[in-house]
Amino acid sequence: MSTKPLSGIRVLELGQLIAGPFAAKMLAEFGAEVIKIEPPGKGDPLRNWRLLHDGTSVWWQVQSRNKKSVSLDLRQPEAQDLIRAMIKDVDVVVENFKPGAMEKWGLGWEDLRAINPRLVMLRVSGYGQTGPYRDLPGFGAIGEAMGGLRHLSGEPGRTPVRVGVSIGDSLSALHGVIGILLALRSRDQAGTGQMIDVALYESVFNMMESLLPEYAVFGEVRQAAGSSLPGIAPSNAYRCQDGKYVLIAGNGDSIFKRLMGVIGRPDLAELPELASNSGRVRHVEMLDGAISEWTGRHGMDEVLQRLNEGQIPAGKIYDVADIAADPHYRARGMILDDQLPDGTPIQLPGIVPKLSATPGEVRSPAPTLGQHTDEVLDALGVDAQRRADWRARGII
Repeated sequence: MSTKPLSGIRVLELGQLIAGPFAAKMLAEFGAEVIKIEPPGKGDPLRNWRLLHDGTSVWWQVQSRNKKSVSLDLRQPEAQDLIRAMIKDVDVVVENFKPGAMEKWGLGWEDLRAINPRLVMLRVSGYGQTGPYRDLPGFGAIGEAMGGLRHLSGEPGRTPVRVGVSIGDSLSALHGVIGILLALRSRDQAGTGQMIDVALYESVFNMMESLLPEYAVFGEVRQAAGSSLPGIAPSNAYRCQDGKYVLIAGNGDSIFKRLMGVIGRPDLAELPELASNSGRVRHVEMLDGAISEWTGRHGMDEVLQRLNEGQIPAGKIYDVADIAADPHYRARGMILDDQLPDGTPIQLPGIVPKLSATPGEVRSPAPTLGQHTDEVLDALGVDAQRRADWRARGII
């Protein structure tokens, strides 16, 4: 078995729900030892989100695989002392509490770095650790709105819609992982760790492409555009004869000419005003009409076959049933067959990104609440009598 890129890195996950735990999940998939701290009793609220099997969310099986679970009430002084003891041998701390919570427990950045100067700490919050909005509550959906994404989602003139997943949290987690890897690299060079401050709204805003410079230079406020891609033509979702939709991206100059040949409109391919994207944007309604007229005469499968033969970027709009049945997903290892603790079969998403020499892997299933508490307390030298006392008092 190859050594994983993060083998030997020890991560203490103090967050809950999505952003912090998603970041720690990725670290665990590539070899890091992740110790997840959960409140005694109910644990991370994600255990009870969405669809449950035998009392536990099936989402939990994705978010917490490869992790160890330790039940610990961080509000208790004894628990806080245990965290400080653990910090001596930890490389990374991940937390996504409201700013100030960790400081209230005596576990803020300055407190922890004094114990371990090599520590790297990821802090994910709605608005960041500084600024006038620092203390406001912020969830992923709010970050998506403030970051500019929600305004661009949906049909023109209608209520802005959200993406059907917690994309703001996940984008923040990805930025957090990037920050951790950069900080670990910096630690290799400088010998000391650092704190990474990730805000939900900033992670979304970082994806907004040319939104701000277009406003600064032209006063342009980009609006929702439905299924089209503003300023790029032709690129849209087109209805087929069977009522299904096909996404077609024919916006490259040579691709556009091939597309016009496929749909039987070589006359449009030869028009000088359509030779470049800027000209096609001015005539986008006419082009969308011509493409829609063609797709409307054929079923989706035939449309896709002819577009693929013409080397035109196109695809159907997948639902999860399409994903589960798709051979390309299988071939790329993106559908993993597994089972729940009671033997019920389950399919889980594969691991991204794919490294050629040291790929990520699933080493262990998501833990039960507190499954590894005794293992960790053994390593810290906590005797049985103290453990019994702490359990009776709800500390562990």
